[in-house]
Amino acid sequence: MNFSRRSTLGILGGIGALASASAFARGRHGHGAMDPAQMDERIERFIKHLGVEVDATPEQQQKLAEIAKGAAHDLAPMRAEAIEMRKQAVALFAAPKVDKNAVEQLRVKRMQQADAVSKRITRALTDAADVLSPEQRKKAAERAGRWRHLG
Repeated sequence: MNFSRRSTLGILGGIGALASASAFARGRHGHGAMDPAQMDERIERFIKHLGVEVDATPEQQQKLAEIAKGAAHDLAPMRAEAIEMRKQAVALFAAPKVDKNAVEQLRVKRMQQADAVSKRITRALTDAADVLSPEQRKKAAERAGRWRHLG
């Protein structure tokens, strides 16, 4: 993999954590949703750490926090929808006779939701990329390369 592709993936991964606000929306280790204040506090803490590592100005940190919080708050309601869809899938599977049409409708609904989540995260990523300089994005990519789940 050439440097350009690696750095692009790293940038997406690094800023993705910032915009991966869905992780904040999911709650702590899958133990229920965080309230909006907790979510904002965790995002601000993450942005401060990222800001130090990439030498972000206070203004950049503020913009990044706004981007991440906006994405997190947009994505949080989708968590309840996803939980409900999983419950529906289990109920459909457990029925005496599986309704294949209902299963397909649920699959389509889940894919639409996944697309909406993906679009929102992508928008946050590109907004965050506009805030950081190429050198800062490179540092963010290097930081992301150290995360176990991306390696």
